[in-house]
Amino acid sequence: MALMPKLPRTVNFPVPAKPTRYEILEGLRITAPVAAGYIPLGLAYGVLVIQLGLPWWLAPALSLSAYSGSAELLVVTLAAQNTPLAVIAVTMLLVNFRLLFFAFSFPLHVIEGRFARLFSMYALVDEAYALTAARPNGWTKPRLLTMQVLFNLTWVVSALVGVFAGSLIPIQIEGLDFALTALFITLTLDAARTRRALPSVLLAGASFAVAMVVAPTQRLLVALLLFVACLAGRHVLHRRGILHSPESPASADGQGQATPEGGAQ
Repeated sequence: MALMPKLPRTVNFPVPAKPTRYEILEGLRITAPVAAGYIPLGLAYGVLVIQLGLPWWLAPALSLSAYSGSAELLVVTLAAQNTPLAVIAVTMLLVNFRLLFFAFSFPLHVIEGRFARLFSMYALVDEAYALTAARPNGWTKPRLLTMQVLFNLTWVVSALVGVFAGSLIPIQIEGLDFALTALFITLTLDAARTRRALPSVLLAGASFAVAMVVAPTQRLLVALLLFVACLAGRHVLHRRGILHSPESPASADGQGQATPEGGAQ
């Protein structure tokens, strides 16, 4: 019987990492179309700061310290109405509380270095999370940091340009303070596209209606607190099996079979 020739041992070499320059350019390519959406909102934010009679430095100061478009628009609107600082702080906490849950699935593990990781945590915004959720693979430290730096710079620069433009406008622009309301309406419509989101929309409306009756002067803060309490209570009922989602199989016909109206969206 002929002996089989001895085959050379195969060695699995690690796949070489792509150059940092390539990763940075790829991060710019992915991020640029989304970052462009920051420009009109940042301009409106900067102009709004001037139109409300607030100091110009408040726009970049908030952009660097808070770095949350919806929260910043909310803060300048409340500040112009002489809202107490404690109310502003609690409102910002409730508005930005969602970012805590984003961190659970954000690819922070690819970031090495204490300063870089702290910056990535600071620069975690909705758009950064959405991009990583849509592209769960392929994120590296240069690519991820490039994305977050571009988002941050676009927002800060747009706000500064808006401040400069607002200082050149001699007249008061009517309705510009509606930018905050328009932003939240857009976010609400974007989130409420399925039947599953309907209970949350109804809870939000009911919370605001109760707040208007109970505390009309602090309606926003009270409505947020009531809405958070309702969401927490609904979550507990879901966990205990008392309440089921309108689209969950367990709630259909009581037999675990989905009805035609209760199918997944």
